[in-house]
Parts: sequence; C-alpha cells; structure tokens
Amino acid sequence: QVQLVESGGGLVHPGGSLRLSCAASGIAVKFYIMSWYRQAPGKQRELVASVPPIGDITYVNSVKGRFAISRDNAENTVYLQMNSLKPEDTAVYNCHARGYGDNYWGQGTQVTVSS
Repeated sequence: QVQLVESGGGLVHPGGSLRLSCAASGIAVKFYIMSWYRQAPGKQRELVASVPPIGDITYVNSVKGRFAISRDNAENTVYLQMNSLKPEDTAVYNCHARGYGDNYWGQGTQVTVSS
C-alpha cells in the first residue's frame, strides 16, 4: 500500500519560511517523478515544483528563486523549502508521485501566509 504523508504546513507571516515534507511508503521516491501541487480556494490546482528520477527540476514561475524542492533517497522523503512567502502562496499543498503508470497523492497540508 502506497502512502504519501505531508507535514510542515501552518500559519506564517509574509516573508517567512516553511519546509514541507512528504514521507513516502510503498514506493521508492528516487524512481518516481515527485511533485508538489497546491490549490487555493476558488482556484485550480497548480503544479508548483517537480523533481524527476533524472533530469532537471522544474518550478512554476511564481515560486522561482523562493522555493526549492529536494529529495532524500535514504529517508524516502521529498521536501519543499519555501522562503519569502507571500499571501498568494496560501493554499493546500499536496505531494504527488507519478511513475510506472501510477499516480499517488498525499492528503495535503495547509499553508496560510497572513499578517
């Protein structure tokens, strides 16, 4: 059984930082395209960042230079370091794994950026 468990969300002031974690079980993250998505109220889900097994990491333009996705193969965990947070970053953030014809989602973690 595959599980992706996110953690690290919360309430932060504008300009602050958070680090999201996605702990995987049942799959090895190093073999999957691991991504973070987010969905704000009233908006469509948006791909924030992806790290493939090999190749380039990609980011949506709005987070470039502020967010960093990384993968720890030993811990089987994917991270999203979020710096210089803005109110428009407020959303539910979901971890996603894609590979071998399968798609897996985590339950999501809320990030709220507000003064």
